[in-house]
Amino acid sequence: DVQLQASGGGSVQAGGSLTLSCTASGFTFDDYAIGWLRQAPGKERVPVSCIASSGDITWHRSSVKGRFTISSDSAKNTVYLQMNSLKPEDTAAYYCAARPWRSDYELEIACYGNMEYWGKGTLVTVSS
Repeated sequence: DVQLQASGGGSVQAGGSLTLSCTASGFTFDDYAIGWLRQAPGKERVPVSCIASSGDITWHRSSVKGRFTISSDSAKNTVYLQMNSLKPEDTAAYYCAARPWRSDYELEIACYGNMEYWGKGTLVTVSS
């Protein structure tokens, strides 16, 4: 049974930090891209960051570059999203998701594509 378990959300003030975790069970990260996507109230869900199974290729949307860092621990089958300098506009439900990926496929394109597995969202609220 494939599961993605996301955790780490919470409420912080602007400028604060949070670390989200996504642990997979039922499959390994080999040959998969893992992404974090977010959906703010009244808005569509958008990709935030993605990491390739190799762990050495990452992508971040422009609005979070320099503030968010995605990383993975293959031994723990876990992907992390370190979020620093949080802004009120980062407030959203954050979802981790996974899809098959090959090194000859642009990671950003994969991140915007259809994900195969989804975890339940974890809420991040940033107050001003």
